[in-house]
Amino acid sequence: MRDLYSVLGVKRDAAADEIKAAWRTKAKSIHPDQNREDPNATKRFAEIGRAYEVLKDPAKRNRYDEQRSKVEAMQRENTIMQQRQAAQEAAERAKAAKANAERVMAELAEAEAAKAKADKAAAAEKAAAEKAKAAKTAAANGAAANANGQANPDGKSGGKANAKSEKPEDVVSRIFGETAEAQAAADALRQDGTKEDEHAEAREAAAARGLAPLELLSYFVRRIRGGQPPPEKAPDLFVETMVAIDDLLNELSVLTTLPDGRDVRVTLQSGLTEGSTVRLKGQGLKVPGMTRGDVVVTIRVVKSDTFTIDGFDIKTVLPITLENAVLGCETTVETPTGPIEITVPAWSGSDHVLTVDDQGLHNGEGGRGALKVELRVILWEKPDEKVTDLMRIMREGLYL
Repeated sequence: MRDLYSVLGVKRDAAADEIKAAWRTKAKSIHPDQNREDPNATKRFAEIGRAYEVLKDPAKRNRYDEQRSKVEAMQRENTIMQQRQAAQEAAERAKAAKANAERVMAELAEAEAAKAKADKAAAAEKAAAEKAKAAKTAAANGAAANANGQANPDGKSGGKANAKSEKPEDVVSRIFGETAEAQAAADALRQDGTKEDEHAEAREAAAARGLAPLELLSYFVRRIRGGQPPPEKAPDLFVETMVAIDDLLNELSVLTTLPDGRDVRVTLQSGLTEGSTVRLKGQGLKVPGMTRGDVVVTIRVVKSDTFTIDGFDIKTVLPITLENAVLGCETTVETPTGPIEITVPAWSGSDHVLTVDDQGLHNGEGGRGALKVELRVILWEKPDEKVTDLMRIMREGLYL
């Protein structure tokens, strides 16, 4: 359903005089005689006439307003249903993504468990080999000690040599026994490149705190590997939100509904415009075993009949009469924050753009964009013979 108020370029609460003046201005600017090269001029001129015929009559206007309200209510209901359907579909996609992520995490957990089991079996096998080797070494050392004891009956010199030659992994075995955990800890000590005094400090700290063999093993593994890597981050959630120009100018905050039904608040800080994005950290998807993702909100500016957005600039159109276009004038132009005074230079034709600085959106650097005013030259309501003769002379020349 065509909006008749938009056809004439007036507001819903416009008075009868304002509607009549808008119709006259529109009729002059798009009259077929003035737009002979436009094949749609007649159609647009008739559309303006039909809009004026309805809106100038109070009874017809009331019936149109009622009908228009019903249509808009239906459109809003359809929009809400579409938004709900889109939210439901997005929630189903998020649910599927979550299930897929849980499946992947379960598979990873199974793989880790299998790897840990294999590592444990390898450690046990290695521990058995080390135990056998240690037993063989102990037998050899025992024979050497017996020989040394015979040479040194008091045993002082031999005992000192044994204490001095004891290795860190032997200390672990002596303290915690010949268990698989102890053998693994001893193996970690052999692979660690730290100094002997550092091992001694670790052993003393472990003894003071009463650490079990497995805890001591974990201590050395952490030192060797440098800790565990941080968990991965869940995928970001991308949404769009509609805002008005006034919201951006006043740097307000708006509510945005996510596909899962949650509402998040987006603060419209300086430096935002059409297509800008705002990242809300830690408010996105929840996936087990992963840190929470972000919400990335794309800014979309609501379309207006009066203003358009170009970067941080605001564009509008200003109709002027022929005499003001030729001679120049002082006039007012509407902005999102109210009317301002501007100067139209002489010989300013249609499509001429006037720039008013610091009347646009906040650019995030302490300044603002500009207001771009595009001029539109219109004729008077009734033809003027003097102007017509002047235009004919300019086109065809003066004949005496």
